[in-house]
Amino acid sequence: MLSQPISVTFDIGGGRMVSIETGKLARQADGAVTVRQGNCIILATVVANKEPKEGQDFFPLSVDYQEKFASAGRIPGSFFKREARLNDYEILTSRLIDRALRPLFPEDYFCDVQVLLSLVSSDAEVMPDALACLAASATLAVSDIPIKEIISEVRIGRVDGQLVVNPTRTELEKADMEFIIAATDKNLMMVEGEASECSEEDLVKALELAHDAIRIQIKAQEELRAKAGVTGKRDYTKPVVNEELQQKVTAFAKDRIYQISRAGSSKHERSDAYDLLKEELIASLGEEVTDADKKLAKKYYSDLQWEVVRNMILDDRIRLDGRQLDQVRPLAMEVDPLPTPHGSSLFTRGETQSLTTVTLGTPLDELLVESAAKSFDSKFFLHYNFPPFSTGEVKMMRGQSRREVGHGNLAMRSLKQMMPGSDYPYTVRVVSDILESNGSSSMATVCAGSLALMDAGVPFPKHVSGVAMGLITRPADGKYAILTDILGDEDHLGDMDFKVTGTREGICGVQMDIKVDGLSMDTMRAALEQARKGRMHILDAMYECMPAARPDVKPHAPRMVKIFIDKEFIGAVIGPQGKIIQEIQRETGTTINLEEVGNFGEVSIFSPAKEGLDKAVAWIKGIVAQPEVGSVYEAKVKSVMPYGAFVEFLPGKQGLLHISEVSHKRLETLDGVLKEGDSVKVKLIGLDQKTGKFKLSRKVLITKPDAPAGAGKPAGGPQAPQGTQQ
Repeated sequence: MLSQPISVTFDIGGGRMVSIETGKLARQADGAVTVRQGNCIILATVVANKEPKEGQDFFPLSVDYQEKFASAGRIPGSFFKREARLNDYEILTSRLIDRALRPLFPEDYFCDVQVLLSLVSSDAEVMPDALACLAASATLAVSDIPIKEIISEVRIGRVDGQLVVNPTRTELEKADMEFIIAATDKNLMMVEGEASECSEEDLVKALELAHDAIRIQIKAQEELRAKAGVTGKRDYTKPVVNEELQQKVTAFAKDRIYQISRAGSSKHERSDAYDLLKEELIASLGEEVTDADKKLAKKYYSDLQWEVVRNMILDDRIRLDGRQLDQVRPLAMEVDPLPTPHGSSLFTRGETQSLTTVTLGTPLDELLVESAAKSFDSKFFLHYNFPPFSTGEVKMMRGQSRREVGHGNLAMRSLKQMMPGSDYPYTVRVVSDILESNGSSSMATVCAGSLALMDAGVPFPKHVSGVAMGLITRPADGKYAILTDILGDEDHLGDMDFKVTGTREGICGVQMDIKVDGLSMDTMRAALEQARKGRMHILDAMYECMPAARPDVKPHAPRMVKIFIDKEFIGAVIGPQGKIIQEIQRETGTTINLEEVGNFGEVSIFSPAKEGLDKAVAWIKGIVAQPEVGSVYEAKVKSVMPYGAFVEFLPGKQGLLHISEVSHKRLETLDGVLKEGDSVKVKLIGLDQKTGKFKLSRKVLITKPDAPAGAGKPAGGPQAPQGTQQ
């Protein structure tokens, strides 16, 4: 007989109910739940191997979040019409969950764990990523897989000045602050998000509200676990411990690790010294030592290095490269190092370097961002590349890693806050290539991206900089150290790694991973204030390098003009089956994008050369111009008849220049006077209201024989309105 499903329900605020259910789906998994809000349903499963792989010395956790297109009643747009590799949004959601879950497992737990999450039903207003970590934690809670604590995750948005827990998709479009926060009942675990120049105190308020909401979700998971009858966790094989060997490692290497660590050497010098000491350590153990003991000794050596460096920073206030705790490494930056890209910069901070380019494109270059619930085109996107040579390594090149997607997203969200609005016609692509890395290449990308955007002539009003921070604590005596601009070696030492980006006025982006228990908000405030000072120091140098955006794009960048035409002329510009607009593009070498906006047509014209741009603008203005009696036009003869010539005086508009209106002399024929292809200046002297035919004259613009100077040459009337140029 099948067991009955078990569920709990709670209110996340405003009468919005969320339910968690287990026991109905995927019963062969170690844990499986569905989380539902409205029509949004996420299925989460977890399976863990009972034993670690032989020789395993790290925790192999994999988290994959995927949205089924059927959840929104859609068929994937790929060639194979099925879900394929995770898209960037799914990768970013997977990373958010992974970063929150990983600290929950015991440090000596090395069994493979796989968490899979699927969006199986979509709701147009419910953001599924805000519920995904709740689902992942709940599926672990109802399993016997050993975890230390239960967590959850919420999104905080500020809408019309009010902080909202898990805002709807519509509310989020109006939000000027958006953070996703994960926490246990007692401690914050992870923060990531963006803001339109919010203050540090605004961020702290968002964290406090999120923690209150998360506690409600944790209580619901505990209730579900109790109803499911989960009382204990499985035993697992723990790594071998050799206390005697550990003592030998400590006695041999501790003092020498300390000497290497406080020497203030470069990354590679320090790394070589550590490696040489490790080799000497293994050699000191003797030839009779087993391979297993050698591997264990290397682990104890790594653990000892971690402990010694932390204590050195806490007790001596000395960092690995000799800097003060709040000191930013030397900065070097330049703009326009590359002659051909539309914008470029080279940003170096210590041993971290980013070469960043900006490319300006047309609306046809927009990026399609596709998810199950919603697809849209993005006019601004950033790609981040982290080649292995940047750290002096040899690795296979297998496309962008999840880390590269995550770092690029953080930089993109930060710079996006200062990008011009939707009326900016260019599609903008930023590419950051990391040439050297020793600590926070994502923050170097933010700084280099800001400089390159200004170099490209994008109307970027303020520089955005970023700094990576670290926090080391020792609960035994209450000591802590906040580190500004952390090194790669300092990255894994800390109890909190956090990156803060922003302008002089406020925060634009945040990414935090918090590993320490009981972090007080006062400590958080102190860390954010030190990050603000570091950010300001970098901003000062950036403004000195590039005080403001270039007033115009570079000569070799595509030129752009936007004009607005009456809605009734859209068809005339496009022509039958696109014939006219295609001809304009072909003849002028331009790219033209035409969209209907209210009662107007918005025409964006792009060209690599000013001459082609001007020609296309004149062509379109001619199509939409209204012929006005009394106006003078430069016309082209299209055909010659016995009774006159048909001339095109505006694009698509022809009239008869009667033989009697060609000259003051009586002409029997136009032979030798006009021929097809000639240019001739004419004046519109009349319009037949019934037939719509135009009456043109050339002779009224020619002085009569024997007439006084200036007679018979009336001034040309005003030119017809030809659209509004922007």
